[in-house]
Amino acid sequence: MRILLKFVIDCDPDAAWRALHSPRAVAELYGPLLDLEPLVPDGLPSSWSPGDDVPVQLAAFGVVPMGRQLIHASERFVDEPGGQVRIFRDSGIPLTGPLSSLDVWDHQMAVSPAPDEPGKTLWRDRLVFAGPTAAILWPVLWSAWQWREARVKALAPGWAHDLADAAA
Repeated sequence: MRILLKFVIDCDPDAAWRALHSPRAVAELYGPLLDLEPLVPDGLPSSWSPGDDVPVQLAAFGVVPMGRQLIHASERFVDEPGGQVRIFRDSGIPLTGPLSSLDVWDHQMAVSPAPDEPGKTLWRDRLVFAGPTAAILWPVLWSAWQWREARVKALAPGWAHDLADAAA
């Protein structure tokens, strides 16, 4: 099963790329619906790096356990005529909870300069998942990804300022 999103956000590609690497920004995308807590003593990294394997606990509204997820980070870069496309990938897997019946989880987020819109970013979000309950979970995940799009659009204007300061 597959969920695809493609939209323009109001920040430059560098700010969007920093946000994709920020566990804080990722947590804000799902808030307040879903809380993301680290399951390792060191906590979440300040920035996702290629090769990171980070187990997290998910909770709806911060109190209802939704299961554990392994986040596995990787990235790649593709040169296209409109500019470089930077792709952040989470190919981890749900470990427990309602999503653990899925045996494929491949979430890729791509950012690139928005065509004919200087200073803005074309955001592409693709989730591929499979497993015995994929068809049943598709409407729930599709709804969650619509929420993600709205949150990305709402939060993106602040990323250039907020995340540049956090990285410094």
